[in-house]
Amino acid sequence: MMAKPTLATVWLGGCSGCHMSFLDLDEWLFDLAQQVDLVFSPFMDAKQYPEGVDIALVEGAVANEDNLEMIRLVRDRTQYLISFGDCAVTGNVTALRNVLGTAEPVLQRSYFDVADLYPPIPMDSDIVPPLLDQVRPLHTVVPVDLYLPGCPPPAPRIRFALEALLRGEIPDLEGREQIKFG
Repeated sequence: MMAKPTLATVWLGGCSGCHMSFLDLDEWLFDLAQQVDLVFSPFMDAKQYPEGVDIALVEGAVANEDNLEMIRLVRDRTQYLISFGDCAVTGNVTALRNVLGTAEPVLQRSYFDVADLYPPIPMDSDIVPPLLDQVRPLHTVVPVDLYLPGCPPPAPRIRFALEALLRGEIPDLEGREQIKFG
């Protein structure tokens, strides 16, 4: 018996809306579960990203040092990486702080200007991972194999892409319904 392809979903700097849209696949998730082995996701309790992942849907932009480390690991261990949603594709809302130039104004506002109890910026990376000065879409950090836009991508678009990949085809994302942002 041939092994099923492996699927991972990863959540970086974003709101988890793309993962919520993934759950909107509803009953098709049962069909998907028969076709793939889910090996890493916020939906499960895996702590380490495994080796040899066939397909990864990566939501969110690269906003901090942990995100940067994770996306490099995911790219290294994944055959087909999908930039999943507008934050992953363009930076979107997550990148709005880029106009400030560095992460410092965000930290100042969050931990000093509006802080009531504990004004110092937490410097322990176990508490708050160090922010990158600029939020970056995935393709500026690692090679991406497919862009799946949308905020979030609608469930039919996610299904369309996954079904094509599981048939061994490259998804043909053309036309307004497949490439619409927002």
